[in-house]
Amino acid sequence: MSLYLVLNIASFIIPFVYSFEKKMRFIKWWKAVFLSIFIVAFFFLIWDVWFTKIGVWGFNPTYHINFTILGLPLEEILFFICIPYASIFTHYAVGYFFPNLQLSKTTTNYITSILLLISVIVLIFNIDKWYTFINLLVFVCLLAYAVISKNNILQKFYITFLVILIPFFIVNGILTGSFIQNEVVWYNNAENLGIRLFTIPIEDSFYAFSMLFANLILIEKFKKVFN
Repeated sequence: MSLYLVLNIASFIIPFVYSFEKKMRFIKWWKAVFLSIFIVAFFFLIWDVWFTKIGVWGFNPTYHINFTILGLPLEEILFFICIPYASIFTHYAVGYFFPNLQLSKTTTNYITSILLLISVIVLIFNIDKWYTFINLLVFVCLLAYAVISKNNILQKFYITFLVILIPFFIVNGILTGSFIQNEVVWYNNAENLGIRLFTIPIEDSFYAFSMLFANLILIEKFKKVFN
């Protein structure tokens, strides 16, 4: 079994099993959750295929099975299901057990304003770096949507994302070469800032934030439809 597949399964299995926990019953929202995951995954996979094709990143065949779709290993496609599910479950689990854990609207707006300002500046000065530019463009658009729509998800998500970052750094660290001989996923540093958090490109944190926040926006909308 490939290392990449093991990481996907290990990340998914425990949150999925606990989704059936009698009190929280996270599984009751399975329609909203999986529909959102598949929609967001579709767009991120288009991004993934394109970046793989132009050499922004690539995959080490030593660590994945010999089966690809549009140049992507099967495990890379599963990544956009397994990792979001585990992360989304974590977000709602923290919210369930700590219902009052959230930032004030003022603090949330302050953080959002700072992130928008920094991201726009970095984006403008790095138009020539594909990963940095597209990544921050998506991030800025999602934060701008949150501001315009007065979306309150960020009041909790800014906190839960810090929790999610713990397993994220473990899994993504392994994928980018921590604890193993070579990377599972390699990055072309000419297309990013060249700043690493351990072995993880700093852009990956914004990538994860955007992917999960987009899921949460859709889930909250679909929960009202399927309620």
